[in-house]
Amino acid sequence: MNRLRAAWPPLSELFIGAPLWGAQMLVSAMAGLYLRNGMETSHVLDLALLYFGGGLLSWPFNLIAGRYFALRREMETRFAAFFLAMTIGTILMTAFLFAMDYRIFYSRWHSPLGSVIWMFQFVFTGASAVYQFLVLGLGLFLPVGLVCLLATSYALAKRMR
Repeated sequence: MNRLRAAWPPLSELFIGAPLWGAQMLVSAMAGLYLRNGMETSHVLDLALLYFGGGLLSWPFNLIAGRYFALRREMETRFAAFFLAMTIGTILMTAFLFAMDYRIFYSRWHSPLGSVIWMFQFVFTGASAVYQFLVLGLGLFLPVGLVCLLATSYALAKRMR
């Protein structure tokens, strides 16, 4: 518990960093979409909101986890902790948001809430959405997202002592 308390970031880092990380993920997705197909899709706004939301909502978890594992460590270990926490956290949050959007779309054909069949439908719809995101959506984090990840992880590791 003391380690978690010591790793807790200042509120300014939580509230300022979240929209900045969200904006970086938005730029990353839009650059990836442009490189992939010249942004010729009718879902540009939806994708922009998804990737911005994934970055924005994952930031507090990423920052706390990174600081927790980086506490009282060498610079290289701090960098690795932030790099790993931000990679996993951002991908998981964005995949979760995609899965919830997927779930909302397919919910009109699902059984009533709380039934056994509904639970199976919920689990398998979510799993299908996460799989689809991992196959089709991870590419939108490259190449700009990797640069953002490296720079942000380095900056956070350098700031933390």
